[in-house]
Amino acid sequence: MGAFCRDCLNDAGESPRCPHCFSPRVLRHAEIDTLTICHVDCDAFYATIEKRDDPSLADKPLLIGGGKRGVVSTACYIARTFGARSAMPMFEARRLCPHAVVIKPNMEKYAAVSRQVRALMLDLTPQVEPISIDEAFMDLAGTQRLHGMGAAKVLARFQSRVERELGITVSIGLATNKFLAKIASDLDKPRGFAVLGKAEAASFLADKPVSFIYGVGKVAAQRFAKDGFRLIADLQRTDERELMRRYGAEGQRLAQLARGIDVRVVDPVRERKSVSAENTFERDIASFRPLEKRLWAAAEEVSERLKEKHLCGSTVTLKLKTADFRILTRARSLESPTQLADKIFAASRELLVREINGTRYRLLGVGVSALADAEAADPADLIDTGAERRAKAERAMDRVRGKFGHESVVKGLALDEQD
Repeated sequence: MGAFCRDCLNDAGESPRCPHCFSPRVLRHAEIDTLTICHVDCDAFYATIEKRDDPSLADKPLLIGGGKRGVVSTACYIARTFGARSAMPMFEARRLCPHAVVIKPNMEKYAAVSRQVRALMLDLTPQVEPISIDEAFMDLAGTQRLHGMGAAKVLARFQSRVERELGITVSIGLATNKFLAKIASDLDKPRGFAVLGKAEAASFLADKPVSFIYGVGKVAAQRFAKDGFRLIADLQRTDERELMRRYGAEGQRLAQLARGIDVRVVDPVRERKSVSAENTFERDIASFRPLEKRLWAAAEEVSERLKEKHLCGSTVTLKLKTADFRILTRARSLESPTQLADKIFAASRELLVREINGTRYRLLGVGVSALADAEAADPADLIDTGAERRAKAERAMDRVRGKFGHESVVKGLALDEQD
């Protein structure tokens, strides 16, 4: 069975501690020399960065998120011991952990650190598939000659380098495929390194609920449980053809993942599906004008992100969350792709008008999907003769903002503070 020290990278043999540096961080697994696919997950990413930049926060519970009506973006590991969790309403997290320090997210800073982590990944292999700002898959197959060591040792060295050079920590899951690698990265947090091999996959998964499989939400899990599939073991005992007869393509996916089979490859050019922005209000809003003002701000944010990424899109989606936490989504397809705030706002405003009926909303968001390269954006409009003029005005505003900052030019709608 292969074994090595995560700190000095020397082989550890059968010793529970490294015989070279006496570290207890020995990684041992029968398949360790053959596995190449990993999932890298930054530990409590936003909170870890804030603690790195302000050492006085090191031993304090920390929540990253908006105001009292917002949700927790990240809870540090100390805050988690009190029950606070990411995606939890902020008021609930503060009730559980009233002495926590709360900091608003600084996405520009977090994105910069994410790019630094990504650069260190690309030093190892071009096969890097970003999943979000703080996680990615890698496939190190074929890199042993380049690095002079197997994938597991390369990843342990990478983990130490991130901690040493960037001041944050990551957890790594190494496995035979993406599904198992993602599971493994959660097994030993923080600063973890877990291996989940092919031989043990089915037995490891057997006693987990069906919802443990990605893409199976609460409603789907209830439906499967009603059909007799409560645990993954129930899926394992059922013939794949029977699951396909019941659930079609989803049945085949469940049958394979239940047995630890995942044929997806690590894709370094993974397609981005949408660009969106949303905002949770400090208090519920029912009237049109204040919602319209926030809609404009969201449309501008989406437009900026599209322009930064050289993208455009032809479907605009409005998202609303009611005071009782019901989520409404309404979408409209455009005649041609756009990246302009003016067009995104106009389309989403039409959708918003239809939802003004006395309902009080706590969140509003806008998204653009059906993405394409920016070269396809905003062709000449022969019907709307003012479109070209508005487009030129918006791009002129972009140039001024690029030189003097975003607040140097503010549209009149954004100045209306009446709620």
